[in-house]
Amino acid sequence: MSGELRDRVALVTGGSRGIGRAIALALARAGAQVLFTYLANPEAASETEKAIAEAGGRSRAQRCDVADFEAVEALVAGILQEHGRLDIAVNNAGIARDQLILRMKPEDFDAVIATNLRGAWSVCRAAAKPMLKQRWGRIINLSSVVAQMGNAGQSNYAASKGGVEALTRSLAREVGSRGITVNAVAPGFIDTDMTRALPEAAKEALLERIPLGRLGTAEDVAGVVLFLASDAAGYVTGQVIHVNGGLD
Repeated sequence: MSGELRDRVALVTGGSRGIGRAIALALARAGAQVLFTYLANPEAASETEKAIAEAGGRSRAQRCDVADFEAVEALVAGILQEHGRLDIAVNNAGIARDQLILRMKPEDFDAVIATNLRGAWSVCRAAAKPMLKQRWGRIINLSSVVAQMGNAGQSNYAASKGGVEALTRSLAREVGSRGITVNAVAPGFIDTDMTRALPEAAKEALLERIPLGRLGTAEDVAGVVLFLASDAAGYVTGQVIHVNGGLD
């Protein structure tokens, strides 16, 4: 375990599975004290805590719905009470409710925006307060390849991630003078349960569009987040970094 993030306190939303789990593990292995949130799967959260402990890291899981503004405020207040600081905030929590626009219900649009965009905004707002006082901080928002490309049946999800990228650029301008960087990471097609379920022909067609010839891994994304959280990325802000294997 490296110590490049020793004495740093990190928050990762949606950290119990997939990309979020890989990010929480990477930050913990680098020495950070990690608090990660989950919503509906306490078993997965326990597994992530165990994996981090086995890697020699420190973590704690806490249930939190980022769509609930008061819950986010309480979450960050609890971190500050426990640790006295918050150095790194990673907005990974997200949901998808895919449907063609003529069949999409307004409540499905609102739910995705509430979690993916307003939830990220709420965490940014709460985390910015201690970071401004510390005059140091790293905010990293997870976007998606669909924010740039679009995708049929995902008008709500794509809109939420496009908003996350605009939020990232605007906030970077607000807080940069206080030593806080704000960046976004936009994964492409990552090897997950969803992509594994694709028909073989669809998977082959997808791989033909990726110059590196493979799907990404959660660890590919986590490595970029770890870089952005480190001192090495101190002059990188307001950027959207695409982790997509060169997908056009």
